[in-house]
Amino acid sequence: MIKILESLRRDGFAIVPKMLDEPVVQGLCKAIERAQAGQAVRQRRGAVFAIRNLLDVVAEVRDVVSSAAVRNLIEPALRPDAFVVRAILFDKTPEANWKVAWHQDVSIAAKERVEAPGFGPWSVKAGVIHVRPPVEVLQGMVTLRIHLDDCDESNGALQVVPGSHRCGFLDAKDIQACRGSSDIRLCCVPTGGAMLMRPLIAHASSPGTSPSRRRVIHLEWAANPLPQPLQWHRA
Repeated sequence: MIKILESLRRDGFAIVPKMLDEPVVQGLCKAIERAQAGQAVRQRRGAVFAIRNLLDVVAEVRDVVSSAAVRNLIEPALRPDAFVVRAILFDKTPEANWKVAWHQDVSIAAKERVEAPGFGPWSVKAGVIHVRPPVEVLQGMVTLRIHLDDCDESNGALQVVPGSHRCGFLDAKDIQACRGSSDIRLCCVPTGGAMLMRPLIAHASSPGTSPSRRRVIHLEWAANPLPQPLQWHRA
């Protein structure tokens, strides 16, 4: 765990090759397949490729969130009282083999829109209010990506710029400069493994060269309340 935390601090990400046992992974896959189309479920060519508000749509994910395997990673990275503030499923398939340009994750899910200094602009995604917070809020968060399939270059593994999470908000030109001055890392993760990352790390995803299922449960965690009267959506 010490090496994982050091990698997260230094590089902004860490790979955990083994976190969930195969029966747990298979159970999650079956539950996701049962998810019904709705406001939070996005489809392309008849196939689900993203589910927002995942804890509401797939109840089995809530059990994994509270499991010892997950808490043993999140609590040392944040605090014992850390909680999920956003949960999304990403499923890159041959029918939905998309590209994600270089970016940082700079928005959070809020319970309701309340104007506050440093928060904005606002938007609504799948019925949930989102806002860009001050940089300090994002610096106090961690994202856990749980992989339900083997993930490598062939099916669009995440690419990151190590250390870029320490640079605050970056525009497209800043990210381009970071990419030119640092070695880009391809984040290959096996089935049942996970990736911890800071939201502000610059990252991207290319289309798969041999696209296959690449199901990822994306969980964003925080441990601090938002300034009143703002509140987290709490996934």
